[in-house]
Amino acid sequence: MNENIIKNISTDLNIKTVQVEKTLKLLEEGNTIPFIARYRKEVTGNLNEEQIRKINEVYMYEVNLLKRKEDVIRLIDEKDLLTDELKNQIMNASKLVEVEDLYRPFKEKKKTKATEAIKNGLEPLAKQIMSYTNKNEEELVKPFLNEKVKTKKEALEGASYIIAEWISDNAYYRRWIRNLFYREGTLITKIKKNAEDENKVYEMYYDFVEKIKYAKGYRVLAINRAEKEKVINVTIDIDKDKIFNYLEEKLIKKEAPFNYIIKDAIKDSYKRLIEPSVSREIRAELTEKAEDEATDNFSKNLENLLMQPPMKEKMVLGFDPAYRTGCKLAVVDATGKKIAIAVIYPHEPKNEKEKSKQILLDLIDKYKIDVIAIGNGTASRESEAFVADAIKSAKHKVKYIIVSEAGASVYSASKLAISEFPNLQASERSAISIARRLQDPLSELVKIDPESIGVGMYQHDIPDKKLTTSLDFVTQKAVNSVGVNINTASKSLLKYVSGLTKSAIDKLINYRDENGKILSRDIIKKILSPKIYTQAIGFLRITDGSNVLDSTDIHPESYNVTMKLLDNLGLSLKDIGTDKMNFDIDLNEYKDKLGTDIYTLEDIIKSLKKPNRDPRDEMPSPILKSDVLHLEDLKIGMALQGTVRNVTPFGAFIDIGLKNDGLAHISKLTDKFIKHPMEVVNVGDIVDCYVDEILLDKNKVSLSLIKPKEN
Repeated sequence: MNENIIKNISTDLNIKTVQVEKTLKLLEEGNTIPFIARYRKEVTGNLNEEQIRKINEVYMYEVNLLKRKEDVIRLIDEKDLLTDELKNQIMNASKLVEVEDLYRPFKEKKKTKATEAIKNGLEPLAKQIMSYTNKNEEELVKPFLNEKVKTKKEALEGASYIIAEWISDNAYYRRWIRNLFYREGTLITKIKKNAEDENKVYEMYYDFVEKIKYAKGYRVLAINRAEKEKVINVTIDIDKDKIFNYLEEKLIKKEAPFNYIIKDAIKDSYKRLIEPSVSREIRAELTEKAEDEATDNFSKNLENLLMQPPMKEKMVLGFDPAYRTGCKLAVVDATGKKIAIAVIYPHEPKNEKEKSKQILLDLIDKYKIDVIAIGNGTASRESEAFVADAIKSAKHKVKYIIVSEAGASVYSASKLAISEFPNLQASERSAISIARRLQDPLSELVKIDPESIGVGMYQHDIPDKKLTTSLDFVTQKAVNSVGVNINTASKSLLKYVSGLTKSAIDKLINYRDENGKILSRDIIKKILSPKIYTQAIGFLRITDGSNVLDSTDIHPESYNVTMKLLDNLGLSLKDIGTDKMNFDIDLNEYKDKLGTDIYTLEDIIKSLKKPNRDPRDEMPSPILKSDVLHLEDLKIGMALQGTVRNVTPFGAFIDIGLKNDGLAHISKLTDKFIKHPMEVVNVGDIVDCYVDEILLDKNKVSLSLIKPKEN
């Protein structure tokens, strides 16, 4: 491990160097991030998953940066051009672009105007011009004329090309110019002459101007897409005179007859070499930053969505809306098992409302349905109106909720869905998925490619590897924080459990299929390798097994400590989860007495008090409804309650029961200054909001979370 890199990470993340060192050692040994965060708190100093991941990412970047620095130093040294000063400059560079700037003058170049001029023997002429010689043109140029350079004009032009490349290759000049671009540059977009943008998706960027330093990430991605689709042209505007004056001040020290050549070389260098290169670098850096922001935004939304509270112990009817092909209904029991399938045609073109109503009421009555989960796709609001009217006649009390069906069609046509329900149609599988999403969002949503879940923005513009890595991390974090019932978990869920490989999952599933149930963690120990077992077992739960500790998130390696604690307190395994566990002890005294650390002891006590604790239970429950809200029902200032469906850098989309989610702009979320809506709201939050603007012609409503002032 590199000590300097560790010190830099420690400073950047504001943690101790020993925490960085020990965390990196754990990662190097093959431990997973969830395992380290949950079961090695005493080693890391209680770092969380995000901090551990950041340490790993920054370390890998720094290692790669150091490797590039060493390569550049070696390549320059091979040319016998390395000085101590240059070596120090390279080693002290904090960014890759700075290293590349310093390497630029020594880099092997393809055929350029300057390399051709050098080949023609004009480099000494360029050096004389830059030394402010007082020779006249004839005297200066004559020694350089030959068969290849026949005229004075050709000689001076060639020398100018060499000087232009020297200027372009100067790391200090480039850094100054690049910084000026960031401080004062302006991003300008104009619609192309024959652009095709039928729905005016990019209308905002037909004539758009924004300072680079204020450029919003989501606008950068939109501009990139519009440019890729050949709708707009994109340029960066800068005060060129400032750059020319700066370079002249640096390069022209006194009056000399050939200063005009240096001035021309400055302009040529900027226009032909520097400006295109720096503009590309700026655009690339803006894009990378925007991709990181979009990935982070998507990841946080996904995490909040996955951590939505499950609707436990409920009989649910999944309702997949449609027009011509009919609405598919799926009844699932409290465990998510499919009980019944039906199809009704309450909408155009059949309009079998009464028949459809009776089928729905019969299902509600027969299976004692608690909640109807209606997908939010095509015909959703018409289906909501139908359900709201039908349940008024139901003998059994039932409510409904609108559920996001983003990705349901992807799942219903997948190999996994077909293997689960080989005899059903895709839309019937979709209805089951919609119902299960309400019962246990995490277990159902892990079956779907995260990109299809619909809580991102411009995710298709983000490199696949970057997005997939981030979303997989978030999903793994969510799954392991909740824990997995080994006897009911699907392969889709198990693949996110810490340490489990495909072959390990197959072994667990096969054992379960052959023996009905896995009754203890000891059995799992025999199935898995020691390494995988250690990483995974704390996240695998066994309910109704032979050992009550197996249903908790206490790791088997801490079972002895747990039993010692219970013995010291005069308690037994039977007391777990009862009022007898409401004890208070001196943690420092007991950690020494039991030979453990304070973090492990705290976690053991939490698990003994609430053995089946689920972090999702602390989230607000979904809003259940029994009637429909129409846009025409709204009035400015009306108070409503809604569910946050998506959060973007410019605001939050809130489901208040209309066909389209209402948008609460960032300026309407709070009366305080915030940089991002996530400082106030997250996906899944239940919020009180107020109607701010009604756009009947567009079937849209603007919302505010700020209570209107009374007149």
